[in-house]
Amino acid sequence: MELPQQVATYQIFVNNQDYKTLQNHVWDDIPVPAKFTVNQKSYRIGIQYRGYHIRKMRKKSFQLLFRSPSMFSGVRELHLNAEYRDPSMIRSKLSFDFFKEIGNLAPSADPVFLKLNGSNAGLYWQLESVDDLFLKKRGLADGTIFYASNDDANFSLIAPDKKAKSSLESGYTLKIGNKEDIGLIRELVYKINTLHPSDFKAEIAKWIDLPMYFLWLAGVVCTQNYDGFIQNYALYRSGQSGLFEVIPWDYDATWGRDIHGEIMEYDYVPIQGFNTLTSRLLDIPEYRLVYKSLLESILETRFTVAYLEPYIVNLQKLIRPYVLLDPYKKQDIETFDREANFILTYIRKRRSYLLDKLIQLQ
Repeated sequence: MELPQQVATYQIFVNNQDYKTLQNHVWDDIPVPAKFTVNQKSYRIGIQYRGYHIRKMRKKSFQLLFRSPSMFSGVRELHLNAEYRDPSMIRSKLSFDFFKEIGNLAPSADPVFLKLNGSNAGLYWQLESVDDLFLKKRGLADGTIFYASNDDANFSLIAPDKKAKSSLESGYTLKIGNKEDIGLIRELVYKINTLHPSDFKAEIAKWIDLPMYFLWLAGVVCTQNYDGFIQNYALYRSGQSGLFEVIPWDYDATWGRDIHGEIMEYDYVPIQGFNTLTSRLLDIPEYRLVYKSLLESILETRFTVAYLEPYIVNLQKLIRPYVLLDPYKKQDIETFDREANFILTYIRKRRSYLLDKLIQLQ
């Protein structure tokens, strides 16, 4: 796992009237104009708040949309995550790099220090959008991308509140593709829920990249992202293979903490995970063994204290000077300093729990 080389400094300037509009309309996804400056080069951008829970917090996350020039470092937009509820400030970065280590697709995450209208706004993580540029950067085939934008994206006909969904595509937002592509989600969800058991194995392999799905499942189970089974992901359908692949997104509530930053016990998420697609796949003995074998390998080689500790310690060491400059986090520096040990204790306990539960996948 490769550490970032540095922490870049970004400056954003928003005029007083536009800044008041931004602050007075926290829940609006309407960007206001601003100027973005880095390394003495300036860009005209639109800026808006992003996320859900974080909009209620003192330190908020931002989305930047580049207007002129229309590209910055090969992207059209940036997601600046505040990580306000994560006392370690590294859980998203650690999660995405862990997913990449085990062979899954995941967005990049880089630390930046943000100045807003000349004042310190704090340490943020610059998250890469999962879009057509994400695919191009990795040499992947063009395709369709959906965001699982709420917890209706559970691959079921029934919403988490036990009510019937309003539509088969409920929970998904089309990011890249045409309106006609929404039919792909409708058909996928319909097949997952209605295929007869005797037909399911052969048919689902025509829709889902199964090796990659099981890698993703192992990643969610190790990091214990409770919401990751029903949202917090993107669905990419390769235009070449026609298969869907799951890409993680929004992983600050992981590694032993929930969305409020409170302790999530190491045994909270079962080894089988949960959502309708996963349940149906793991009903098939052959697929259970595929998942078991992948998980065993990850627990042996990647999800260990010995493998992850140097990265965790050095990543926190890199960002610590900027946490001390963060007006929203500097008062919690003692908690920040303890959090590496908290994460390592979680890894130790979670790994032991998963090793003990492997027998359930026989």
